Formats: sequence, C-alpha cells, structure tokens
Amino acid sequence: MAESLPEHDRILQEIESTDTACVGPTLRSVYDDQPNAHQKFMEKLDACIRNHDREIEKMCNFHHQGFVDAITELLKVRADAEKLKVQVTDTNRRLQDAGKEVIAQTEEIIRCRVQQRNITTVVEKLQLCLPVLEMYSKLKEQMSVKRYYSALKTMEQLENLYLPRVSQYRFCQIMMENLPKLREEIKEISMSDLKDFLESIRKHSDRIGETAMKQAQQQKTFSTALQKQNNVNYGRNMHLGRNRILESKNEITLKRTFEDEDEHDEEVLTAQDLVDFSPVYRCLHIYSVLGDGEVFENYYRKQRRKQARLVLQPQSSMHETVEGYRRYFSQIVGFFVVEDHILHVTQGLVTRTYTDELWNMALSKIIAVLRTHSSYCNDPDLVLELKNLIVVFADTLQGYGFPVNRLFDLLFEIRDQYNETLLKKWSGLFRDIFEADNYSPIPVANEEEYRIVISKFPFQDPELDKQSFPKKLPMSQSVPQIYMQVKEFIYASLKFSESLHRSSTEIDDMLRKSTNLLLTRTLSSCLQNLIKKPHIGLTELVQIIINTTHLEQACKYLEDFISNITNISQLTVHTARLYGLSTFKDARHAAEGEIYTKLNQKIDEFIQIADYDWTMSESDGRASGYLMDLINFLRSTFQVFTHLPHNNNDHAAMSGKVAQTACMSACQHLSMSLMQMLLDSELKQISMGAIQQFNLDVIQCELFANSEPVPGFQGDTLQLAFIDLRQLLDLFMVWDWSTYLADYGQATSKYLRVNPSTALTLLEKMKDSSKKNNIFAQFRKNDRDKQKLIETVVKQLRSLVNGMSQHT
Repeated sequence: MAESLPEHDRILQEIESTDTACVGPTLRSVYDDQPNAHQKFMEKLDACIRNHDREIEKMCNFHHQGFVDAITELLKVRADAEKLKVQVTDTNRRLQDAGKEVIAQTEEIIRCRVQQRNITTVVEKLQLCLPVLEMYSKLKEQMSVKRYYSALKTMEQLENLYLPRVSQYRFCQIMMENLPKLREEIKEISMSDLKDFLESIRKHSDRIGETAMKQAQQQKTFSTALQKQNNVNYGRNMHLGRNRILESKNEITLKRTFEDEDEHDEEVLTAQDLVDFSPVYRCLHIYSVLGDGEVFENYYRKQRRKQARLVLQPQSSMHETVEGYRRYFSQIVGFFVVEDHILHVTQGLVTRTYTDELWNMALSKIIAVLRTHSSYCNDPDLVLELKNLIVVFADTLQGYGFPVNRLFDLLFEIRDQYNETLLKKWSGLFRDIFEADNYSPIPVANEEEYRIVISKFPFQDPELDKQSFPKKLPMSQSVPQIYMQVKEFIYASLKFSESLHRSSTEIDDMLRKSTNLLLTRTLSSCLQNLIKKPHIGLTELVQIIINTTHLEQACKYLEDFISNITNISQLTVHTARLYGLSTFKDARHAAEGEIYTKLNQKIDEFIQIADYDWTMSESDGRASGYLMDLINFLRSTFQVFTHLPHNNNDHAAMSGKVAQTACMSACQHLSMSLMQMLLDSELKQISMGAIQQFNLDVIQCELFANSEPVPGFQGDTLQLAFIDLRQLLDLFMVWDWSTYLADYGQATSKYLRVNPSTALTLLEKMKDSSKKNNIFAQFRKNDRDKQKLIETVVKQLRSLVNGMSQHT
C-alpha cells in the first residue's frame, strides 16, 4: 500500500506535465496495476484537486481589490471617449462640405491640361509627318523623271531619318512596304540597261580586238625598222607591247604607233568610242547604294564569264584558214581590253585578281583550242602564219599586263606537234623495217656490196676488213635502214625549225631534241614491241642485242651529222646530246630479259608434265623422262648461243655474257621449281622411294651443270644453283639428322643451306606417309624406333623454327 502511493504521485505529475492528447498511455498504466488500484488513484486524484482549488482561491483573494479599481477607472474613461467621438464626427462633416468645391475645380483644371497636352502632341506629330510626306512626294517625282540614283538617296533618307520618327502611323507602314518595291523596280531597270551594255560590248569586242592587234603589230614593225635604222643588235623581242601605257584612267586608247609616209593619219579609237560605258557605271552606283554591290559584281562577273566562254569557243572550221584564227584572236583581245578598261575606271567591280583568274582560265582554253586545231594543220605555211598570229596576239595582251609566257611556250608545242606527226610516220617506217628483217647477219659477196652497206651505215671493223669475200657483217639488214631513216627524220624536222626563224644554236638544239624523241620514244617503243612479239625466238633476240649495239655506236655519227647541217660545234656548252645510248641499252636489257623469260617459261612447261609417284616404294633406277627432255632442250639452246658468229671480241664477249646469264638463270629457275614441287602444300605424303627418284633427277641436273653447257663459268659456279636441293636430299637419303642438328647454325655445317622449316615440311610429309603405309608398324620394333626418331627430329626442328621466328 505504501509502495503504490509514490507511483500515484508520479502518474499525477505526468498527467499535469504531459499534453492532453498523450495522457492515454499514462491512464492505461493505472488500470494495468494491482487490483483496487483504480479506486486508490481516484482518491489520490480528488485530494490533488482539492489542493489546487485551495491555491486558486488564495490567489483570487490576493488580486481582487486591484481588479475592482481597474474597472472603476475604465468606466470613467468611457464617458470622455463618447464626447470625443461626437466632436470628431462633427469636424469631419464640416470638412467634407468645404472640399467638394475644391475637388470640382481641380478636376476641371486636369481636363484642360490634358486637352492642351494633346493639342501640343498633335502639332509635334504633324511637324514630323510633313517632312516625310514631302520626301515621299519628292521620291515619286524622281522616279517619274528616271533619276534613280537620287531616288535611292531619298529612300535612304526616308528609311534612316524620317520614317523611324513616325513609324507608328499606318501611312508610314504603307510607305515602308512600298520602298522595297521601288528598289526592286530600280534594280530591274538598271539591270536591263546593264544587259544592253553587255550585248553592246559583245558585238564590238572583235572590232576593239582587231584595232588593238593591228596597232600592236604596227608598233612591232616600227620598232624593228628603228632597230635596223640605228643598226643596233637588240635580238628578237617578242614582248614590245609591254611598254604601252594607258593614256587616261577612264578610257583605253589603242594608239597607232607606226605610220607610213604616204598614208594619212587614221583616227585613234578607244573603247569608249565603240561602246558606251555609262550603263555599267550607273548600275554599279545604284547597286552600291542598295547595299547589293557584291550581288552586282557577282552578276557582272558571271555574265562576263559566260561571254568569255562564248568568245573562247572556236568555230569548227577555224583551222582551215588564217582568217578563222584571226577572228578568234580579235574577239579574245577585245574582251580583255574591255575588262582592262573596267578595271581602271571602276573600283571593285573588276579586280586584278579577277582579271588574272579570268585570263588564266581563258589562256588554258586558248592553248587547248590551239593545240587541238593546230593538230589539223597539215600545211606548213598555215602553221607559220598561225605562229605569227600567236606572236601578235601575245604582244597585244602583254601590253595590257596579262602574262603570256605560256603562249610563247605554245609555239614550241606546235613545233612539237609537227614533230609528233613525223614521229607517227617514222614509227610505221620502223615497224615495216623490223617486219621485213630476217634477223641474220648481212651477207656481202664482193667489195661493191660492202661499199653500199657502209655508205648507208658508219660501220668499221679492222678484223672484218682483213677477211676475204664473201663474208658477213654482224648486224642484220634493219640496222643501216634504221640509221638512214633517222637521218631522213632530221631533215624533215629541220624544215619546220627553219620556218621559226631561230638562231643556228636554237635550231641545233631543236633538232637534237627531236632526234632524242625519235630514239628514246618511237624507236625504243618499236624495239620493245618487237622484243615482246611471240614469233621472235631466242636466236632473233640475240641478233637484236647485236643490232642495238651497233646502233648505239652510231649515235656519235648522228651528232656529227646534226652539227654539220647547223654549223654548231658540239663543244658548245649548251648543246644538247643524243640520248640513244640509254634507248639501245634498255632495248638490250629488255631482249636479255625476254631471253631469260622465254627460257623460264619453257622450263615451266616441262615441269608441268612431270608425273611423280610420290608413294612409290622404290625408285625406277633412272631419271624421269621429262627431265631428260628438258636437259636436252637446254643443251641444244645454249649450243645455238655458242655457235653464233662472232666477228670481234666485243661480240663474243657480249654473246658469252648473255649465254652465261641465261644458263645461270635457267639453272636457278629449275632448282627453285624442283624445290617448290617438293614443298607444294597440295602434296601431303612423300615416300623414301619418291625421294630417291627425285634424287636421280637432281643428279642429272648437276651433271648438266658440270658439263659446262656454256663456257666461261669458273669452277663449280653453275652447280651451286642446285646446292640447296643437294644438301636437302643428302640429309634425307643419309638420314643424318644428328649431324644436322648438332652443326646447325655453324659456318662449317655440312647442311648449311638446309632451312629447318624446309626440312620440317618434307619430314612431316614422310611421317604421314609412313603412318599410312605401315598400318602394323606398331608391332615391329624397327618401325616403332624409326617413328620415334622421326617424332623426336620433328620436335627439334619445330623448336628451331620457333626460335628463328622469335629471333626475327
């Protein structure tokens, strides 16, 4: 009982200190306690309530007198507040009555001031609008009298100065909408004038160009006459028009520089005398004001480019007469004279960069046209007149500042094109000579026939001179014929070179270059084609090598021939040399290569008919038939090389060298083909019997190499071609793997030329063959030991191959 009392006190304290919403758990603890605890708690609660009531009563008794005093004072103040309210209400009523009249007068003043401000605003806006209307009226008047440039200025003032001030008004919006239409109208009218101008200059370009070219030609004639009169050696001057200057910045004066004493003075024409340039000036100004100056420049340049393309397009029959070329050149000169005038009298419409670009485009087109049409010119006089026109054309345009070096280069191209025609003709002559040749030494029966040959070809051989008739010259019949045709070509080329009025030195240089082209291109091509023809055999190829040697030696006589007809010493520093040496050397090399190629092809044909039984148990005891046929073919072929006629040591050395190289190449190719046959990936199995049979074939190859099929080899040089095969076959025949593996990598190794990967490939093929052919090998001790040995060697070879690859 005594323990429950403190617990009830704690619960009461929690109830007093806890929020009312959270007393539930506290009250629940009263009911969860001992029996009759609820009754005891209620008694305790009642006692607590009585205590609180007594405390409240004491506090009220303490403050009661002060409360009474405060209520009394408040009742006194209420009476004074009622009086004050009555006074304030009366004062407010009287103030409202007095302010009604003031408010009415104030509103009237505000209304008058608003009216006054509106009137002032209307006056100000009218003052702003009147100038706009006046300017627009002025614009309409200017448009009616076609003063478009002034109209544009007026529109600019309207847009930038006047209309922004009154842009909020509807009539201004209408004006703003009309201004772009007026501008477009002005642009269309100006563009129409420009088109008329472009049409005008297109029509008058030929007259302008003809006058300019005529005066440039007169200036050149006058300068030439002046040089002769003063007896001053100025040489040839192809650029006299360079010193011509513009008389005025606003016009192009095509001056007359040469006058005959009996002729009347002619009127000096200018570009403005033939064409009115005012439309282009006016249009340029209008577009500049509109801010479309760049658009106008692009349009003008685009249209002029189109006109340039039309001018540069020649007539299909232009090449038939000189007048066709003259008309073509006149139109081009007139076009660029106008462009030069526009360049100097306007700012920005045409720039030097633009004219240079346009000229470069035109120059490329002109050169292409002249190249094409000059190729149709078969008349030498017409070609010469064309050259004179090109010179005048170039002089005229160079006077206006256009670079014309490529035109002067074109003169040499025209000459080269003439030479091209000659080269085509001589190519046919060379082919006919080669077709008719029998590729055998020239037989001479007597002194007269010998004289006839050496009169055509400079041949000298003291050893041959000592021999009695009949005898044979080392070269074939085509050699003197080719030499005579080269001289005829030089004569034909000289005819055109003389028409260029060049100095003897220049003519000499031209002739040598033309002859070089004949030798290095035409004759070289004919020789190369001849060598590649299938009907040309090994004997003919050897004769071609001899022929090219004599033609090469004759080149020095051709140089003497050119020097004699041009009177220019070969000792001159700038004299070109003939490059026939390289031509004939290349032909010889090609012929030698063709010999080696034909031999290798023949070897391949024999190899293709080889039919080995790679699974045979024993060899046949004799070499394969295909190989014996191949060796017999090689032996007979090299005998033909050996028995060729050698009239001097040079020919003998040359034939011997070719034969030796061919023999070595054939042996190497044969060895490589046999090796490839063994290592062919399609060949899966090789028996020891097949190896023995293959060894017999290689022995025959070695016997052939040892028999010295071609004299001149030192020691066993030729046999070394088969050394790789020999060491490989010895390794497998002797089965000397211990020695190979022990000495591998040493310079003194017996099997130095045997590559581990090659040996591994061949050994794996033999391993597979042994497994297939010896099904019961596992029951025979010897076969088992052999298989284990092969597997051991294979592992060691693979380690060597892997070591080589890692080292690499």
